[in-house]
Amino acid sequence: QVQLVESGGGLVQPGGSLRLSCATSGSIFTIYAMGWYRQAPGKQRELVATITSGGSTNYADSVKGRFTISSDATLNTVYLQMNSLKPEDTAVYYCNADLERPGGLYDYWGQGTQVTVSS
Repeated sequence: QVQLVESGGGLVQPGGSLRLSCATSGSIFTIYAMGWYRQAPGKQRELVATITSGGSTNYADSVKGRFTISSDATLNTVYLQMNSLKPEDTAVYYCNADLERPGGLYDYWGQGTQVTVSS
């Protein structure tokens, strides 16, 4: 079985920073890409940032210049450094992994971590 466990969410004032972490575990051959997504109340889940095994990154326009995605060498742990946070960044943040494990290629999600930006 494969698990993705997020941590680092919480309450922060506008302009503040938070760092999210996502750790994968289980029987995994290769992780091809990891990503962070978020879902605010009443809205659809949206992409925040992704990183590939080759190190390529991609960001939503709304977070460019404020958020940074990074990982360890094998993508087993991925981070999201969030700076200059705004109230509109409030959402549940989910970690996603595209990976190969016994049985084939799979897409996994974490349980989510709440980020609240409020004064």
